[in-house]
This record gives sequence, structure tokens and C-alpha cells, in this order.
Amino acid sequence: MSRIFAAIAFAFVNLLHPRMLWLMLWPLLVALFLWGLAAFFYWVRVALWLAGHFRQWTESGVFLVRFDGGDALVFAAHVILVLVFVPAVYLTALLILSVFGMTEMVEHVAARRFPQLARRRGGGIAGSAWNAIVALAGMLLLATVSLPLWVVPPLWPLIAVAIFAWVNQRVLRYDALAEHATAVEMKAIFARQRKSLYILGVLFALLAYVPLAGIIAPVLFGLAFIHLLLADLDALRQAPIEGEVVRL
Repeated sequence: MSRIFAAIAFAFVNLLHPRMLWLMLWPLLVALFLWGLAAFFYWVRVALWLAGHFRQWTESGVFLVRFDGGDALVFAAHVILVLVFVPAVYLTALLILSVFGMTEMVEHVAARRFPQLARRRGGGIAGSAWNAIVALAGMLLLATVSLPLWVVPPLWPLIAVAIFAWVNQRVLRYDALAEHATAVEMKAIFARQRKSLYILGVLFALLAYVPLAGIIAPVLFGLAFIHLLLADLDALRQAPIEGEVVRL
């Protein structure tokens, strides 16, 4: 946990730079505009569609107990849309940031904290695009599989946080290491930092729901992922090779 908090602390310091402040604003504004436009035209329609499916499930006894939710199901549909809308805005901002901003963020962190770290370029634009596609496909699959559970009130926030935590770490981890690590190094670091990456993903998903504080979430956690993973890459390369004789 100390490494996670250290990465977030370094990220907070980096946020004070004018370039990072600009990256914090414009992707979020673009995402808000796009999703706001979609909500204006489709929110009510989608809410009624969800409520209709919930009603079918409850009347068919898919939850083992039959009950008539009435307006409660419509309300539940609106709540679910809110739970999806907020992280969807930040996910869109995150994807925009990964395409147009992560390179600049990596350069910012590497130049100040890891200037000696060799760049072995194990990733690239094609890999980043494929990673984003896999993340979106995984999100849709997880949302579809878990959809019947979203009508259960205690699970509403937990499902959304779990799904977007996975997406967050999936998108950010690749772009954080693509410039410096080889493909083999990336695979090894992702495996050994799996728990830390998910914790950062959960914290990102939770911060997205905090008014005003959520504005800094994409850039803050983008920087935190970069700090965490570049530090681990640096440590990995400095670690003695197994079987190597150390001369005193």
C-alpha cells in the first residue's frame, strides 16, 4: 500500500504543472459534451427500456420471488443510468487522455523522476488501440453478464465500481509502460503488480463519483499509474539476475 500512496502523492505534485492542469480539463469537457448530448436525446428512452426488462424479470420470478415494482423499477432504472453515466464520462475522458495525453504525461514523469530509465518501446499506437478495444469489450461483457443483478439495490454501486476498476487499470497500465518497457517486462510487471493496479482502479472509480474532486481523477490516476509502474520497472532492471555473481 505504501507504493500506491507514494504514487498518488507524486501524482498530486505533478498536477500543479500547467500542462497537467490543461490535460485535466479538456478531455473531461469533451466527454461531458458527448455524453450530455446522448443523455439529452436518449436518457428517458433507455430508462423506460431498462424498467421494462426489470419488470419482465420480476414478474417471471427470475429472482425467485415475484413482485410488482411499479414506479420503483423506473426509479431503479434512472439510478442505474446515473451510476453508469458518471464513470462513463470519466472512462471517455480517460480514453481521450490515453490517446492524446498519456505520452505527454509519461514524458513529464520520466524526465523528472526517471531520466536514466532506458526506453525499449515494447508497445505502440497499435497496441494501445487494441488494449482500448479489449477494455471496452470487456466492460460491455461484464455489464451484460451482471445486468440481472443491477436490480438488487445493495449491488448497484458495487457492480459499477468493480467493472470500471477493471477498465481503469486495463487502459492505464499499458500506456504507462509502452514507451519504456519491453513486451516481456510489461507482462511480468502487470502480473506482480496486479493487486496494486486493481486498488488504484477502484480508487479511481470511487473518486469519479465525488463532486468536483472527480474532475482531477483521470489525470491524477494516469500519473499515479505511471509513477507506480515506472518505479517498478526501474526496480526490476536494477534487481540482480538470478545466478549472477556479485563482485565485491
